[in-house]
Amino acid sequence: MGGNRGVKATRNANHGAKARKETAAVPSRRPLREDLVRALALEAYAAIRDEGRVADRALDHLLRRERRLYAQERRAVAEAVYGMLRSEGRLDYLLEAGLGSELVGSLGRAARQALYYEAWRVLDRGIAPAKALAEGGLSPALLPGLQACAAPEPHLARITDDPVRRLAVEAALPAWMARLFVEELGEEAAFALARAMNERAPLTLRVNRLKATREELLAALRAEGVEARPTRWSPDGVVVQSRQNLFQLRAFRSGLFEIQDEGSQLLAQLLDPHPGWLVIDACAGAGGKTLALAATMNNRGRIVALDTEPQRLEKLAPRARRAGMHNWEAHVVAPEGIPAPLEQRLSGKADAVLIDAPCSGLGVLRRNPDARFRLDEGAVQRFAALQRDLLARYASLARPGGRIVYATCSVAREEDEAGVEAI
Repeated sequence: MGGNRGVKATRNANHGAKARKETAAVPSRRPLREDLVRALALEAYAAIRDEGRVADRALDHLLRRERRLYAQERRAVAEAVYGMLRSEGRLDYLLEAGLGSELVGSLGRAARQALYYEAWRVLDRGIAPAKALAEGGLSPALLPGLQACAAPEPHLARITDDPVRRLAVEAALPAWMARLFVEELGEEAAFALARAMNERAPLTLRVNRLKATREELLAALRAEGVEARPTRWSPDGVVVQSRQNLFQLRAFRSGLFEIQDEGSQLLAQLLDPHPGWLVIDACAGAGGKTLALAATMNNRGRIVALDTEPQRLEKLAPRARRAGMHNWEAHVVAPEGIPAPLEQRLSGKADAVLIDAPCSGLGVLRRNPDARFRLDEGAVQRFAALQRDLLARYASLARPGGRIVYATCSVAREEDEAGVEAI
């Protein structure tokens, strides 16, 4: 969420890239050990759905433990887990269409998740239902459910009179979330957004302008065998199209890039801080946008990074050293407010303030598909109240005529336009 998108992207989009370095030399032509992939995917899925573990952390822990996995097996485990998370609501509907709600509801937790795995393979990977049934060791009585997943269109076509219900099923969203999307965006835009959020998230880099241009970064990546292309919107962005452990690249160790989503990159462009300015990054997290702001300012002026979580903020120092950034300072602040001496020093003096606020994350389900299960209908209201407090607190740091950019990772009006209007 706010202040942490670039760091999450490092873990999630790479699907355990750090863990892959031990097996990078294993040839990709080795056959996939399907039983092992299935067992690990179900273990991770159970940790996420039954224990409330965050998906990227659960996968990272599991893939670090399983050091003998081939690189393609690591990818297969991650793709299965994220695929099941993105499809669960649709799988429920199709399985019940083929088997009846009573039979599906009678399955134990482990049996149901094993059925989800095979149903996802049928729906997403095109595996024949009988083959999936046999390979998964499932009861023959479950075959009609897999057959419904193999031919979903007739079943989905039955939901015609209720766009909220249809969106909830097709996009595997909780009913309240589907209703919010339709009410906030309209039916057409809600379906377009939901389809986009159920695609795999891209892996995006930001060139460090203190050390290279985007063209120089693209050339350096090509020299190390990484396929990449420029981003559509950010002038500093690069989308990686091949699968490598980016942390082992010379370009990364030399500080030529950071992993950062394109939306986060655009916040620095919106704030547009000038060299010599005093800039506040009010919800800095691990400092991804702080680094982007420093590059925009050409290391001149001063950036003050603030966050309530010291464990996240302490990651800024090594990142800044690698990037060659030195015009910064970081302060841990209490949830209830900025320490009085610091507030007195900054109040009414900042040329620009970035408030990338904590939020529901409704706009980044593509990156964090498991978040749909952790949120409840009251999350938007709770975050909106926090956001108004943060806006009031940090907006006062800007000088008269200064610039303020407020951002969230949500599409809910209550967290966005309504918050700005309230302030």
